Amino acid sequence: MDWLFNFPFEVNLDTDAIDQAVRGFAASYSSFFDGIKSALTNFVGAINWVFSYIPWFALIGIVFFLSWKAHRRIRSGIFYSLLLCVIGAFGLWGLMNLTLSIVLAGVIIALVIGLPIGVLISGSEHANRIVRPILDMMQTMPVFVYLIPAVIFFGMGSASAVIATVIYSMVPVIRLTSLGIRQVNAEVVEAACSFGSTRAQLLFKVQVPQALPTIMTGINQTLMMAMSMVVTCSMIGARGLGNEVLIAVNRIEISRGFVAGSAVVILAIILDRLTQGWFSKKEESGGEEN
Repeated sequence: MDWLFNFPFEVNLDTDAIDQAVRGFAASYSSFFDGIKSALTNFVGAINWVFSYIPWFALIGIVFFLSWKAHRRIRSGIFYSLLLCVIGAFGLWGLMNLTLSIVLAGVIIALVIGLPIGVLISGSEHANRIVRPILDMMQTMPVFVYLIPAVIFFGMGSASAVIATVIYSMVPVIRLTSLGIRQVNAEVVEAACSFGSTRAQLLFKVQVPQALPTIMTGINQTLMMAMSMVVTCSMIGARGLGNEVLIAVNRIEISRGFVAGSAVVILAIILDRLTQGWFSKKEESGGEEN
């Protein structure tokens, strides 16, 4: 009766041939991938260099100022500044800077790629039908799968971490940029066209400003998804807070893991609240102007 419960046939994939083909491709174009790796490593290094020359009290002051400007409450600035002080008190200030460098590098590249794609598929149904299944696959694929090609093509280190972060975190900004532009009131678009707006003027002076709250939400989600890759990317040599968590797991040191994990949570909360508050402020100012 096994035939009732077991699938009747299997397709034997030659996975070794696929792996060899991918490795051969990586070896054939190693100079190209090495150039990208060098550029990404330098990009992360440049961001980290900037953070390393910002005094700790200046960074706390910046967080206080941005929190106060975003929420218009002194207590918000004090609260998020104190949260940042907790990371420093844990002795993780330098690791936090490394983590921020990788996250910001990944987010910047994800936005540079994702925003134009979102704009493109918002105006073309054919492009949307092509890109949507790819986005579905990127969003549902286990995150560990992204680490394999990143390591094959770029080796261990921050460059691979940035690539994996970009692929994983780029989906929200593409989807929400496209959604926001598509949801712009048709009457507003028709009015702009009737006044002789060109396609570029219609996009940048009407559709994008109207869709800005949704686009900003996509940017915020991209930032949060990049933060969620911190620990995962530590498995491929990315330094920072994620690596501290990985060491704690390997050594079964619960206190070390809890401290490093708490620092990741605090950093994610600060980034999320700052961006949300800033985006809300922009939305309110835009509404007042209208």
